[in-house]
Amino acid sequence: MTHAIRIHETGGPEVLRWERVDVGEPGPGEARVRHTAIGLNFIDTYHRSGVYALSELPHVIGVEAAGVVEAVGDGVELAVGTRVAYAANPAGAYAEARLIDAAHLVPLPEAISDEVAAASLVKGMTAEFLIRRTYRVKPGDWVLLHAAAGGVGSLATQWLRHLGAHVIGTVGTDEKAARIRELGCEHAIVYTREDFVARTLEMTEGRGVDVVYDSVGKATFRGGLEVLRRRGMLVGFGNASGRPEAIEPHELARHGSLYLTRPTLFDYTGTRDELLASASTFFDAVARGDVVVDIAQRWPLRDAATAHRALESRATTGSSILIP
Repeated sequence: MTHAIRIHETGGPEVLRWERVDVGEPGPGEARVRHTAIGLNFIDTYHRSGVYALSELPHVIGVEAAGVVEAVGDGVELAVGTRVAYAANPAGAYAEARLIDAAHLVPLPEAISDEVAAASLVKGMTAEFLIRRTYRVKPGDWVLLHAAAGGVGSLATQWLRHLGAHVIGTVGTDEKAARIRELGCEHAIVYTREDFVARTLEMTEGRGVDVVYDSVGKATFRGGLEVLRRRGMLVGFGNASGRPEAIEPHELARHGSLYLTRPTLFDYTGTRDELLASASTFFDAVARGDVVVDIAQRWPLRDAATAHRALESRATTGSSILIP
């Protein structure tokens, strides 16, 4: 019998339950994947807490994993035994095995291990669409990246360095500040004791940055508007501190005709071609050594509640995985 982490109600980490589940056989267009590693992401905490609603309860959470195809339904071209990874809705990755639409599965190159894929596909494709498509960063651009030591942040920092950008990263501790400097941040701001608005404007000699990438949300949103150059872009892609308050469109004009967007990964990988292109671009960056995936934390899948507490308290760095 297969085990999984399910929630029967939304709430804190205590609602995560280790239970037996029946996976069954794949239907048309489906594959059954036996997981070898599972990604830990902030979106998992949003599903658990109810910030992002699931279709029904009880429900297995988790949107990212790697493993091996062990059975396929009609119409699926992937062979049994193929190593694959995915980053997809509906949630269901916190399991030893699951059924999934085969269109979501990305075959893994030989150079990419299962653990690296599970630790980084969501974060890596997120970094890809943020810095290559939402706002296409160019050499010489100034970038403010919040939570630069986190999962997406640590990958984006390295990639931005290779693109020739000037990267300002915010973090919560001196240890994380040292870490992001190693990764390629030109400037590190410890937000717990420094005013990131004043420091960013000082670093850019009052001009402001070309783009702000903000996964923190409520605590940093307003400040992000203040540090943008004229016609700059604020890209909000997370709510670690809560959802930002509403904003009047006129405020964007008042701050310099700014652009504001709230993209999601699944809108940038909505077609099979987009998914494969995004994954390929990221895996190529890893294979070249432009981006190194740091798996800093590993937990057994049954200890998912402990992992969620660490993630939400910002006690993690780099990427984290759960091992079935």
